[in-house]
Amino acid sequence: MRAFIFCFSFLLSLGFGFNSIAQKIPQLGIVESIERDSLVYASGFNLIGETVGKMLAPTLTEEQFQENLKTIKKAKTKLYLCNVLFPGSLKIAGPEVDEQKVLNYVDQVFARAKIANVPVIVLGSGGSRRLPDGYDNETAKADFIKLCKEMALLAKKYNLLIAIESLNSTETNFLNTVQEAAEIVSKVNHPNFKLNADIYHMLKENEPPQHIIDAGKLIAHVEIAEKEKRTLPGVVGEDFRPYFRALKQIKYKGPIVIEAKGNNPSQEIPVAHQYLTKQLREVYSEKK
Repeated sequence: MRAFIFCFSFLLSLGFGFNSIAQKIPQLGIVESIERDSLVYASGFNLIGETVGKMLAPTLTEEQFQENLKTIKKAKTKLYLCNVLFPGSLKIAGPEVDEQKVLNYVDQVFARAKIANVPVIVLGSGGSRRLPDGYDNETAKADFIKLCKEMALLAKKYNLLIAIESLNSTETNFLNTVQEAAEIVSKVNHPNFKLNADIYHMLKENEPPQHIIDAGKLIAHVEIAEKEKRTLPGVVGEDFRPYFRALKQIKYKGPIVIEAKGNNPSQEIPVAHQYLTKQLREVYSEKK
């Protein structure tokens, strides 16, 4: 519980308050092009997510980054997170990791994240962490934990949060479940390095809601999409309520952020907000 309170307090210290306390349900966000900010805001979202490559990457010129800052400042929604931290060519797990190169890259990204006031960086990057066939998983984990400890120190330096995400086995072969990612977070043991419990990846790996409860104190971020084609909530009609009950049980106070593939954004984005809000209200109004 102390760790959970510290994590929530840490996010508040970044200057970002959560209306979810008053609403009694988690606030909703969506990973979407910031050019669709007006649609996202009109649909009911106050939080938006983008990619590191587009918004913060060291490969962007200073002029490009300054243009991004202007876009961020004008947006009606808060740029709450950037994901896809690493390009696939920069390895973070396995035998080809150049630790100093990785840390130099992270330092540059985090410096820009601080300037842009982006409080959360999601660490997924399936290609970067894919292991060669036959490579020892335990060796990979030990080396990865060491690297993550160094990244956590950089996150502290820039006062932001790294949220590591388990990725299902169609996307990578390393850290495929919430349980596996939680083990990394536990061993890194740093307040600036926490767990992203992505319900879409949990569904793909047939992980039960109990895994959210088991990892409760480590979870600082949650993402979501429908299982079969990673559609926005409400397209197929996925029942997320068992996972929401688990979040309610651990007293999760952060946002739930949609990361999904849309075919008709102007229709699907508003529906997604309505659909999740309905299920969350049902769950959070249930008597114990």
